[in-house]
Amino acid sequence: MKFVRWFLGRLILALDFLTRPKPINRDQKEQDAIDALTANMSLYQFNACPFCVKIRRQFRKNALNIELRDAKNNIAFKEELTQQGGKHKVPCLRIENGPKHVTWLYDSKEINSFLKAEFELS
Repeated sequence: MKFVRWFLGRLILALDFLTRPKPINRDQKEQDAIDALTANMSLYQFNACPFCVKIRRQFRKNALNIELRDAKNNIAFKEELTQQGGKHKVPCLRIENGPKHVTWLYDSKEINSFLKAEFELS
């Protein structure tokens, strides 16, 4: 079973690479404004997770510069996700809304809906 998951993960990554969307072009001022909004966001993810790939494709398509954190291979990020977020589940978008207010979105549909609403994406 482990081999099947490994093989499917590599297949997903290959298909993602071959069909990667081109990023949207914005003027520099508009892109800087979006980068400022995304500076307080990070995505906890596994590289070959199909739901994480879905979110990363959305980031690329809409030129969203959100930090990616590998919660599978990086112990510090895994512990951060588990202790602060409450569970070891990916994808998870961490949004800092101030010094003491952090929102954790755990579902790829919920994350995409948030991004569409926040950044008026297609």
